[in-house]
Parts: sequence; C-alpha cells; structure tokens
Amino acid sequence: MAKKKTTKRRANRAWGGRFGLTTDKDALAFTASIGFDIRLYPYDIRVSTAHARMLAAVGIISAAERNKIVSGLRSVGRELDAGDFVPDKNDEDIHMAIERRLVEKIGRAGAKLHAGRSRNDQVATDVRLFLKDAGAAIDEAIARLQTTLAAVARKHGEALMPGYTHMQRAQPVLLGHHLLAYHDMLSRDRGRLADCLARADTLVLGAGALAGTTLPIDPKLVAAELGFARVCANSMDGVASRDFVAEVLAMIAVLFSNLSRLAGEVTLWATSEFGFVHLDDRFSTGSSMMPQKRNPDIAELVRGKSGRVYGNLMALLTTLKGLPLAYNSDLQEDKEALFDSVDTAVASLDALTAMVGTLSFDKERMAAAASDSLLLATDLAEALVARGLPFRKAHEITGRLVAHCVDRGLELGEAGAAALARISPELDPELLASLDTVRSVDARKSAGGTARALLRRRLRRLTK
Repeated sequence: MAKKKTTKRRANRAWGGRFGLTTDKDALAFTASIGFDIRLYPYDIRVSTAHARMLAAVGIISAAERNKIVSGLRSVGRELDAGDFVPDKNDEDIHMAIERRLVEKIGRAGAKLHAGRSRNDQVATDVRLFLKDAGAAIDEAIARLQTTLAAVARKHGEALMPGYTHMQRAQPVLLGHHLLAYHDMLSRDRGRLADCLARADTLVLGAGALAGTTLPIDPKLVAAELGFARVCANSMDGVASRDFVAEVLAMIAVLFSNLSRLAGEVTLWATSEFGFVHLDDRFSTGSSMMPQKRNPDIAELVRGKSGRVYGNLMALLTTLKGLPLAYNSDLQEDKEALFDSVDTAVASLDALTAMVGTLSFDKERMAAAASDSLLLATDLAEALVARGLPFRKAHEITGRLVAHCVDRGLELGEAGAAALARISPELDPELLASLDTVRSVDARKSAGGTARALLRRRLRRLTK
C-alpha cells in the first residue's frame, strides 16, 4: 500500500511566521478561547483605542494612522454590538478577532496596532477593566438587597420573634434586629469588594509578553485614558498573576456564605414547623405531584448556587498553584470561572432582593414562639446579678428553677412561693412577675442590642 503524501501548508495565524504547518483543527478548537472571551470585546476595543493614541503620542505611528485605527476600532465595535461581525474559532481569541477585522477594514495601518504589546498584557488589562464594571454591578446589587432589608425592617421590624443559638430558642429579639444582622454582613462584603478592586486597579498594558518592550511607549498615558490608578511595577508579575481574580472570586464566595444563610433562614421560616413567613406566589413554585406544596425555590437556589461559586474559586486557585513565571496558557481558565461567579452573584442578589421585598410575616405566630418564658431565663439571672449576686451563682439558681419548671411543665412565673424558697432564698414571686418579653427586648440597650429604641435609631441612620 502506497504511503499517503503529507502536504505541507504554511501557517496562517498572526504568529505563524515561525511555523511551517497550520494548526491541527482539533488542537485549534481545544486552545481557542473565543467562545467565552468574546465577552471582553468592549474592553478590548477601549484598550486598543487607548494604545493606538499612545503609540501616536510617542511617534511610533502617525496621527493619520492613529485616526484610521481609532475609527476602525469603533466600526468593529459597532459590528460586534449589532452581531454583524461574528468571530469564529479560527480567530483563537477576541484580541486576534478584532485585529483581523480591523486589518480587513483599514489595511496596513491596522497591522501596526500591536506594536509594543502582547496578548499577555492585553488580556490582563481587559480583565482588570472588566472587573471595574463587574465590581460596580455587584456592589449595586448588594446595596439594593441592603435597602430592601432595611425597608422590611422599617415595616415589620418591631415584631417579636425568638432568637436562636444551636437552633434552639434562646432569647426574644426583634425581627428588624435579625434582618439588620444580614445588612451588616453585606456591608462587610462590600468592603471586601472595594478592597480587592482597589488592588486590581493597575494597568498591565506595556508589560509586553513578559519583559516589557524596547519601544518608547508611555503606559501612563494609557492608564490615564482608561482610568487605572497605577501602572504595574513588574512586567512579569503583571502578565503572570491572577491573584486579583482569585480575590474577587473569594469575595463572591464569602458573599454567598452570607446569602446562603439568609436564604436558608427564609426556607426554614417558610416551613409548616416554623410558619413565620409566607412567600409571595411570584417567588414560590409548586409540585408536579403534590397540589398542596409551596416551595421556596428562589431561596433554595441561592443557597445551592453557593456550591458553584465556591467551586469556581477552588478551580482557579488550583490552576494558579505552582505555575512558573511568567505567562502560561493555564491562565486562560480564569475567565469562565470569573464570568460565571459574577453573573451568578448579580442574578442571585437580584432574585433574593425581589423575594425578600415581598415576604409577609405571621407576627402572631412569631410572638407566640418568642413568649416562651424559658427565653427569659437570662433576664432572671441578670436580675439576680443586679441584686448583688455573682453571675455564676445567679446562673446556677436560675438553672435549678428552669429544671424544676421543665420537669413539671410550668412556665417560669408559675413556680409557687414554696418551690422558689426551696430552690433559693434569693428567688421570690415578685422577681419572677417582673419578667416580660417586651420588657426583656427593650432592656437590651447595650451597644448592638435588640431594644426597640436602638432599632429605631439604627433605621433613622440608614434612612439618612
């Protein structure tokens, strides 16, 4: 059998001068990132426009060439906006797709755009620019949920409910106090977001492939046009590092640990066993088999999606671990994880905000659960402390009274004078009669406490 002849074909890639054969089609499909990094096209257009202006400013290209490039990039951007230009896998990535189309439109001047830069520093800059918008979108979505939590606290906040530790009823609290705990968690999430975005606010364009360029570029001009706070100090670090992406993914993971807790509590409160909250029909689903069911799908899905964003963080950290400097194609894996976590965060925050804003509360049932006299045991112990007893002694006396009442199915105030005297001479019916759920809540005026006066003051501050 005669040997099949292999025909050599010259490579047709932008980097193809080094190669004698075209890239294998399966290898090309495997390495191409255009399927997901096309999302970066608005940022790549902006970065390339700023780069072209800088090249003209330092004399690497002429003003006429700059004008043709800038006009051409705008035209390519409009085509991408309208869907008239659809890159394919042969473009490899969004950078090469835009450059190819630019050269098709304006000719030789377009081929001059890549002077003084590499796709390595180009993509690192695009992603950092993307994060400016993505971070703002997440921050605004968190703020909307905070505003909704405050609005619900303002409307229903003085409703009594039991606070829990270890999922056991612990002390009476106000619903508003409970809800504003999530408001504070979200404030810290916003702080974490601001911190990591501040560190990402660095221009990398100008780092080249890894070592900079011999051309007389001026990255500060590009940084000023694109709104970056600084220029990276080390070209290898600039192209090789994705810790700024990992930080954002970590921030989103922590955010979801808080969102998942809120979603989980709504799910719990909506059960027949609790019955504290009723979900609006618009944010509930039914069962295909059981006609009576009302399922808290929004809350459950927010809780469930925490697994995805945790996975995205772990995937990127695993990718980054042990990579030698500088750029490696492994870093291509950062974008799908980043895009997915950003999209999941904004969508989940918006869904949770809409659901929380329509919750209705069974205040009678909540108050009944909070009226369990055992929840006032700490109040009794502290009342004994106020009479001069050491807290440990007061705790012991109250514990003996609780055991007595639980054994006999009594409320704390139902223990008779004789029983009180046997337990401790420090106990008397008058002391127990002073115990009251509303009074207990209002007495907790220590910093951060659940008293109505503190809640009202906090809400006034939030309104301002």
